[in-house]
Amino acid sequence: MIVDLHTHTTASDGTLSPRELVSAARNEGVELLSITDHDTLAAYDELDAHGNIVSGIEISTQWSGRTIHVVGLNVDRSAPVLAQAVETLREAREQRAEAIADRLKRSGLSIDLEDVMARAGRSSVGRPHFAAALVDSGQVRDFKAAFRKYLGAGKPGDVKALWPELKDGVNWILDAGGTAVLAHPSKYRMTRSKLMLLAREFAAAGGTSIELICGPTARDAQHRVADIARALGLSVSFGSDFHAPQPWLSPGVEAIPPAGLEPVWSSW
Repeated sequence: MIVDLHTHTTASDGTLSPRELVSAARNEGVELLSITDHDTLAAYDELDAHGNIVSGIEISTQWSGRTIHVVGLNVDRSAPVLAQAVETLREAREQRAEAIADRLKRSGLSIDLEDVMARAGRSSVGRPHFAAALVDSGQVRDFKAAFRKYLGAGKPGDVKALWPELKDGVNWILDAGGTAVLAHPSKYRMTRSKLMLLAREFAAAGGTSIELICGPTARDAQHRVADIARALGLSVSFGSDFHAPQPWLSPGVEAIPPAGLEPVWSSW
């Protein structure tokens, strides 16, 4: 079965519109799709009929001083708690944008925050919008240079937002009737013991699933996640973390749960 339960559109930091993403997913034979834009549900406002699309969102949280993402799947998009959560996250992103602009200015760059916010429009403002502003103003050559010099990890524009606690993000999803999924655990580069601790606290908060595959995922990383899922009784989810068409990445992954593990959609 080809599924994709972790994708992004222009409503956050993707390059395809919601309709373009749906079309691309269909062309790749995706049978079950979720749009999980960062901290927003705006993509669904642009779709007339959802078909086999599972309502989703990727919520930014913090745990032990680190940013941790939680995907909410099969959520009730009309739930008041989710509307409030989106507003809280929007405010956090705007505060972060102000801090990024200030740091970049102190690094000698010319940044117009109003221009950056206008670039974001209804989507979630983030570092890609700053990168676009730097490229268009001729201050860097391209997006890669923008992140390498100013916006990547450890650079002046790498500002950690005041995200809600992990347990709060999970509770928002549960209160909206959804399934909370620990996103891309293999990308956090944690030790096995630290990742297990994160997963235990996630499960204790009410999380019930973990992403086995999220984009290109090495076999040993999949085995490690599968072991964690078995130990904690979590289901497994599958996604591409698709943001833009790439020679090595398109929407859709083959979803084959390892022995003894249930796919996330088995409870829907």
